[in-house]
Amino acid sequence: MITYKLRWFGLLLAILILSSCHSQVKVERDIELGCQQMDLYLPLIQDKNVGLLVNHTSLIGDTHLVDSLISRGTQIQSIFSPEHGFRGAADAGEHVKTGIDAKTGISIISLYGKNKKPLPEQVQDLDVIIFDIQDVGVRFYTYISSMHYMMEACAENGIKFIVLDRPNPNGDYFDGPVLEEKFKSFVGMHPIPIVHGLTVGELARMINEEGWLSGNEKCDLTVIPVNNYSHQRPYSLPVKPSPNLPNDLSIRLYPSLCFFEATEVSVGRGTYMPFQIIGYPDSIFGSFAFIPKSIDGMSKNPMQMERECFGIDLRETESLDHQFTLKYFLDFYNKPGYNDSIITRERWFNLLAGTDRLLKQLKSGTSWSDIKASWETELKAYKMLRDNYLLYPLD
Repeated sequence: MITYKLRWFGLLLAILILSSCHSQVKVERDIELGCQQMDLYLPLIQDKNVGLLVNHTSLIGDTHLVDSLISRGTQIQSIFSPEHGFRGAADAGEHVKTGIDAKTGISIISLYGKNKKPLPEQVQDLDVIIFDIQDVGVRFYTYISSMHYMMEACAENGIKFIVLDRPNPNGDYFDGPVLEEKFKSFVGMHPIPIVHGLTVGELARMINEEGWLSGNEKCDLTVIPVNNYSHQRPYSLPVKPSPNLPNDLSIRLYPSLCFFEATEVSVGRGTYMPFQIIGYPDSIFGSFAFIPKSIDGMSKNPMQMERECFGIDLRETESLDHQFTLKYFLDFYNKPGYNDSIITRERWFNLLAGTDRLLKQLKSGTSWSDIKASWETELKAYKMLRDNYLLYPLD
């Protein structure tokens, strides 16, 4: 009898332990993008003349937002396209043409080139404009600059602006120098760090409320947030956000490697490994070798085309927790005989950095740890600012 009772007691104890463990397991629900929550934004655009600032990433599952809205009777008047175009096939810096979408017959207005900000006549018949583009959370990635200019156009012309938010694949941290006003350009329009740690929806709120739009104006802004997302939750993009960011690793390395774009060092454009390898035509830079070639839809005229480059392969990594670092750049910069000549476009380097302090630090031989420490005060101030606009938890 005692043995029987002990068995039942043991079974009950095991059930309680298992139940307790199960209750402590955090169930992670599927992320629901802003664009997927049509019940929240369709009422805002019903019977309105709608414009869309979108590109190839503007998908609800496998269906483009344009097609989804048309099927629900939305009156789309214009499609505005950012860098790389509506279909996302243009090279970085390549002129994107205005035209007509062959599938829908809707006019496409390029916002890359001379026409970065919509002209009054291009938005005059619109009641609302929707922004739905996948960003990567880096200040010099120009989709957020196009968003800024569209917000200005909306503020100036009394047009409602809706952001359908998406996760930030670099949204788990922020780092780098904060942009100074005199280095404001299309590759850096806001006083934020290189890696800003915000979704486009959170950044739109910051831009609007901090008075960063021209004339201190504010637009009528609505953000449709992502469900079940936190800033520490990894997010793998279902489609590459631009031609030369093909996978998670390239997106995580992009903030660190983009400074090489102010040099003649190749970051793998012209290969199928862009922003995952680094090389230059001198074996002093490493044993890994590759030859950049013209690749349609990725890089037509890549740096060091048809020349054998030597350097390092960053694909051999154990995890994708890469955060912003200048270690790779400093390793190339400090090679004997190269530090005075490796940066061939100083003005471009300063625009990417958002300051000229970094270049001065490199030239003076400042260590990476001291460079990083020099941003500490401004990053503390930015953290306080960022906290005001977060829509999602940090853990």
